[in-house]
Amino acid sequence: MRPLFVVNNYGQFNHLIHRAHRDMDIPVVLVPNTTPPSDIAEGCRGIILGGGPTIDRAGNCSAYLDLGLPVLGICLGLHIIATKFGGEVRQGQSGGYGPIDVEICQHNEILAGYPDTIHVWASHADEVITIPPDFSLLARSNISSAEAIAYPGRHIYGLQWHPEVSHTVDGKRIFKNFNTITLEHGL
Repeated sequence: MRPLFVVNNYGQFNHLIHRAHRDMDIPVVLVPNTTPPSDIAEGCRGIILGGGPTIDRAGNCSAYLDLGLPVLGICLGLHIIATKFGGEVRQGQSGGYGPIDVEICQHNEILAGYPDTIHVWASHADEVITIPPDFSLLARSNISSAEAIAYPGRHIYGLQWHPEVSHTVDGKRIFKNFNTITLEHGL
């Protein structure tokens, strides 16, 4: 079975994403965002776009979204997804990391098993202010109107919050759900 690839966008939590998967015995490899798209397509069954300081340092991430693989974008990963597909990202009004309650608007496969409100840890230094056409809004908060989005049928998901940190309640459920999606729809 091919592993999941966690794409390192120079964020401080990318290694935690990798470790969380290892701890759950989910095959995973941490790869640089400069990895050629052909290597990504041939080497994995799903992609996790990790966080990072700026979209300007996102390497080949935008091209990875054209490979037909399931994708989960976390923080900067969400911004890469939104920008690629015609959404809008701007500097947030409430920057920095902190706790927030997120309201689940749509319990699709990535958010399966969660209650209607979850307590998470998020950074809102930048945030999606307009979701791309053809995307669904999955979750929102009193800080951001787009805490989670999805591209139905393409198995592309983006989260503003960090499921890999201990401050996010039941964050590993996101990774378990994504693993299931990649086993059903990945290569």
